[in-house]
Amino acid sequence: MRETAAGPRILLRRLREMMAEALEPQERLDRIVREIAQNMVAEVCSLYILRADSFLELYATEGLNPGSVHLAQLRLGQGLVGTIAASARALNLSDAQKHPAFAYLPETGEEIYHSFLGVPVLRAGRTLGVLVVQNRTKRHYRDDEVEALETVAMVIAEMIATGDLARLTRPGMELDLRRSVSMEGLSFNEGVGLGHVVLHEPRIVVTNLFNEDSDQEMERLEVALSSLRLSIDDMLSRRDVAFEGEHRAVLEAYRMFANDRGWVRRLEEAVRNGLTAEAAVEKVQSDMRARMLHMTDPYLRERMSDFDDLANRLLRQLMGRGPDALAEVLPKDAILVARNMGAAELLDYPRQKLRGLVLEDAAPTSHIVIVARAIGLPTVGQVKGAVSLSENGDAIIVDGEEGQVHLRPQADIEAAYSEKVRFRARRQQLYRELRDRPPVSKDGVAVELLMNAGLAVDLPQLAQSGAAGIGLFRTELQFMVASTFPRVEAQERLYREVIDAADGKPVTFRTIDIGGDKVLPYFKGAQQEENPALGWRAIRLTLDRPGLLRTQVRALLKASGGRELKLMLPMVTEISEITRARDIIDREVRHLSRFAHHLPTSLKLGAMVEVPSLLWQLDELMSAVDFVSVGSNDLFQFVMATDRGNTRIADRFDPLCAPFLRLLRQIAQAGKEADKPVTLCGELAGRPISAMALLGIGYRAISMAPASVGPVKAMLCELPLEALSERMEIALAKNAATTDIRAELRQFASEHDIPI
Repeated sequence: MRETAAGPRILLRRLREMMAEALEPQERLDRIVREIAQNMVAEVCSLYILRADSFLELYATEGLNPGSVHLAQLRLGQGLVGTIAASARALNLSDAQKHPAFAYLPETGEEIYHSFLGVPVLRAGRTLGVLVVQNRTKRHYRDDEVEALETVAMVIAEMIATGDLARLTRPGMELDLRRSVSMEGLSFNEGVGLGHVVLHEPRIVVTNLFNEDSDQEMERLEVALSSLRLSIDDMLSRRDVAFEGEHRAVLEAYRMFANDRGWVRRLEEAVRNGLTAEAAVEKVQSDMRARMLHMTDPYLRERMSDFDDLANRLLRQLMGRGPDALAEVLPKDAILVARNMGAAELLDYPRQKLRGLVLEDAAPTSHIVIVARAIGLPTVGQVKGAVSLSENGDAIIVDGEEGQVHLRPQADIEAAYSEKVRFRARRQQLYRELRDRPPVSKDGVAVELLMNAGLAVDLPQLAQSGAAGIGLFRTELQFMVASTFPRVEAQERLYREVIDAADGKPVTFRTIDIGGDKVLPYFKGAQQEENPALGWRAIRLTLDRPGLLRTQVRALLKASGGRELKLMLPMVTEISEITRARDIIDREVRHLSRFAHHLPTSLKLGAMVEVPSLLWQLDELMSAVDFVSVGSNDLFQFVMATDRGNTRIADRFDPLCAPFLRLLRQIAQAGKEADKPVTLCGELAGRPISAMALLGIGYRAISMAPASVGPVKAMLCELPLEALSERMEIALAKNAATTDIRAELRQFASEHDIPI
């Protein structure tokens, strides 16, 4: 073979000329393998492409029996070619037949060849095929020859991805790129969505692959890398990447990738071999992803998303594209697929066109998940590999009930889910018919069904759901979707809009609950904490920064002029916090009175029971407030020492266990004895079976996502509540270690034909 570096550049130039010619797909492939063989002085060059049935089919060859094209095939993992495809790693052998994986295909006539070089055809880390050169003499191929073949493989990968080879496939022999994939994740919001993929950060398609001037491309690469490093330093200083609480070690790993000399060296080498700077980034990114996906260390594999993000940022720098991810033309049934995204970014998309959301990362308490629930979007998270496996426009199904995603689903799966969607639509019609029916149990007990909200987009759902009011308005969502602290005027406008939309129905505003997992990137006062859920957050933060609370209270008082204001304090730990907050509120009332502002007709102050310490202060609590709301999500987290954002243990403990239900019953009884209203806000309220448990232990007001009001009301209308209460008393009196409350509830529902 040639001993100069000119070979790869000449080969790429010839490929560029061939790509520009109007050729049939098979003719193009035949000429490509012929050109590779000639350029590399190889006696054989063969291209195998991976089919959806996990077989590698010979698509083109120079040197082997031409009659074996489209007939010779190897299973994934079989032979040298199958081994390369399965491992996504090149094989460079001086005597291929002595390798333990060697498999002889008699139809090809390759038994006389000894030296073997095979590289995977990769795109976004996925193996689409294998490209091979062979010679009769025994020798190892040089590193620059391996690099040249890998570069050619990248060009072929783009041919496969664009669908050029689809006409060469036989019926039932579709390429792997189009195969159906089912992925497991976690259900973040219920519902089923059928539609087509819209990548939140669309994969940048590099169309200009070959450079005209290597020195100029090298300069472009250096400028883009410098700009990338500066942007990362700025991002880290602003803690944008720490948005969801990653440890500092992860942030430093992110920076390390951007400054890694090995990465830069591979980029420079690809440019010297004739690729443009952006094509070099795409090639090295795909190679790196394939290698990291086969690492056994799960931590290193997870860091791949950091590397992907860096490579995509670098591509955008090189191609002069801004970070705006909103698709210009969105399909009417768009399902967003993203590694992660901000809450504000989701709201940029037109809601009427969205059918679902798939996230590779995120936790159930992430900002994006909170907003997705608020707008009723079926959401599945922790779906590893979703972005790299998807292409814009792919058919996709999101099953938010089972936590499953079906990409390019087969016809029978799509038909089954279409029926499921029709069934859900019929149920939704039933819920709409129940909308104006009073929420009263079968034996005449009235229950207040309220909804949770936090954004202006939630407000139309108050009338649509038939909720009796807003039991929890999360005021922090306005802060989370803003780029700076909302001014008092902006807050006042939103709060007045909420009260006007409620049209006389009660609204309970929770004061700003930031900190912990709700970090505002523009808030400079927060610091990295070892245990953010137990740290400087909610009422603790606003009492230490009283200006925040004063501004919000002033906006709420002005917006509520002439009407009732219900104000609730989050994460109260001791009664003194309520006293201090009331002093701030009273001061604002006096200030507005002095300037003759129109004030609320009444002001009721409440507190959320989320911290276990309040369980030993219930009498004092009931005396200090006008009402109480139980935040079941955080309370369960703290009582059971279970981090809801930790996917390993988030589902380990059942909130419908006897100990936790006894605790919730204690709070409801304390409210009844003190004649103070008690509402439960949290995920427990939004599922018919858990809502049934809450009603059975004494709750008569529960607040939930708007979409849950219908199913819960359907359950309530068929529920003999007094009989359930008696059953719950007996169940909770039993040994907690042997009592399955969930099973008891299901049995009761079955006995009384209650829809759960």
